[in-house]
This record gives sequence, C-alpha cells and structure tokens, in this order.
Amino acid sequence: MSISKTSFGRTPDGNAVSLFTCVNAKGLVLKLINYGAIVMSLEVPDRGGRKANVTLGFSSLEGYLQRHPYFGATVGRYCNRIARGMFMLDGTEYTLATNDGPNHLHGGIVGFDKKVWTAEEVRTGNSVGVKFSYQSKDGEEGYPGTLNVTAVYALTNDDELVVEFTAATDKATPVNLTNHSYWNLGGTGAGPILDHELMVAADHVLVVDDTLIPTGEIAQVRGGPFDFTRPRAIKADIAKTKGYDHCFVLRGQDGKLSLAARVKEPKSGRVMEIYTTQPGIQFYTGNFLDGSASNGGFKRHEAFSLETQHYPDSPNRPRFPSTILRQGDIYNQATVHRFLIE
Repeated sequence: MSISKTSFGRTPDGNAVSLFTCVNAKGLVLKLINYGAIVMSLEVPDRGGRKANVTLGFSSLEGYLQRHPYFGATVGRYCNRIARGMFMLDGTEYTLATNDGPNHLHGGIVGFDKKVWTAEEVRTGNSVGVKFSYQSKDGEEGYPGTLNVTAVYALTNDDELVVEFTAATDKATPVNLTNHSYWNLGGTGAGPILDHELMVAADHVLVVDDTLIPTGEIAQVRGGPFDFTRPRAIKADIAKTKGYDHCFVLRGQDGKLSLAARVKEPKSGRVMEIYTTQPGIQFYTGNFLDGSASNGGFKRHEAFSLETQHYPDSPNRPRFPSTILRQGDIYNQATVHRFLIE
C-alpha cells in the first residue's frame, strides 16, 4: 500500500489544493483532492486484469472550479433537495438558496463541494486514505449552527472504498451528507450505462412531483419501472420514466451496515456492491449530462449515481426519518463500495 501527496493548483482566492493518490496491495488506485473532498478517480480491473477509471471527473482543478455536476464531491450541509429552500426548526423559519428551480439542492450556492477542506493522510494495517475536515459556520448558506464535519475516504486491500462521515453542531441543524460519484463500470468514456445490471435492496420508493420533491407517498416498487429487487438492466424500463432520479427506501433501516445495491457491467465483468448505514439511496442516471465541457464531455446516461443518504426534504416531512442534528449528538454514517469481478 502507498499514499502520496502532490500539488493540484490553487483556488482563485489562493488556497492550495492537494491531490492524494492511494494505491492498495492489489494495485487499485484512488485519487482524491481536498477541494470539495472529491473522489477524482478510481481505477479497478476488469475480468482480463485491465484497469480503468470507473468514476467521472476532471484532470485539472479548473474543471472542478466551474459549475459542474458534483462529480465525486462530498455534498452538504444537506444533499438532495429541500422544497422551496425553506424549513421550520424549533419555531424558527430558515431560508436557503433556491438553486434548482424552486428548490434548494446539495447545500446551496457554495456548498461543501466548493470548499477547501483540511486534509490528513490516514493509514491502517489494511487501508490507506484521507481524513478531510471542514467547519461550516453558523449561517453559512442559511443553515443554523456551526457544524464541524469530517469525511474519511479509505481504500482497503479488500478492494473497498470506505466512506465515513461524522459531524457535531453547537445548534440544532439539518444534516444529510453523501458522496456524489458518477459511475461507469465499463470505464469512463465507455458510453451509456443502460446495459449495467442493477439490484437495489428496496421494496419502496419515494414518489416525487415534477420538481423532484417527495409528495409524502411511499410506493411499492413491485412489478413497476422502479422494481430492482432482482438484478436487471437499467434500460429495461427507463423509457417509462424521465430517467431515474429517485430515492429508494432501503430495507432494514436499523443503522447497521447493510447491502443497499449491486451493479454489474456484463462486458467487463466489473461488479460494485454498496453497503450503507443510511436509510435511503438516490439512484440517478445522469439525465442532465449534456456533453458540454462543464460536464466533462459526458452525455446523458453515460454514468449513474447511487447516493446513500436520508430522504429528500426531510426537514419538511416529519414522518420521514429525522435529519436534525442537535447539540451534544454526533452524526455518523458509513458507506462501503466493494469491487468484484465476475
């Protein structure tokens, strides 16, 4: 195992950005930057032993400084959407930026994905990685409370990408953190992901309105276009949707690490299993990728995301699992991406 650190440039306000390259005992390569606590690339082998990068990103800092589709980013203070950019908490109404039509998305105008995090190399007997830390001040992007966040990304010798988030606050605030990697197990640039075979460990999905805000209805997936209870090609029923961008309700929401999804790319034989402590997983099929430079040249459906998280708009939905973190409590969530070959 090894980990190395090199310069990755500077932000317009002069903050240094570093690139961390982690290599496990089997030769898998994970690259991370402390701008946005971003997973820049992950190289894994196919059944013939040929390695390819399987997650979308840019080769230079300039790509990440522009507005991009959150490639590989650590997203917060609240990932996904909050309706109308408003919520009530302990009798006070808070107003956030509406940066996705009428709604608040992924932490606002300058979310965690656009911050330079403090970074510290982490080594264990079975992994190498980086511990990223950031302090989000009271009032940042409209959120209450000063929030101290850590995000640890580690590459293990078991061919796992392990992600663990922790946070503490001095005032009650919503917290919903995720990593927003875009995956193509055929390799980036290999074309559409529609032939990937997906299983999601969920019997229900959140119904959403035209702006992708949950209506409050939790629908069974059985027999419909959202039924991935058994592995099947992503393309099977995608024409019956506007492209997937939906939060699935995972089984067994007891806070223990459990299998959430499994994806296989038939040609390469690459398989990714996702385990998480989170109650939901957002399946997104790159519907808004448009081939532009700010999208890395990637087109619609050339990657997918499986973002482990709490449900969208939970601060406005008291029947959903709570996302409110209070002073004295610790937010802690973990997700494992395990890579296999079949």
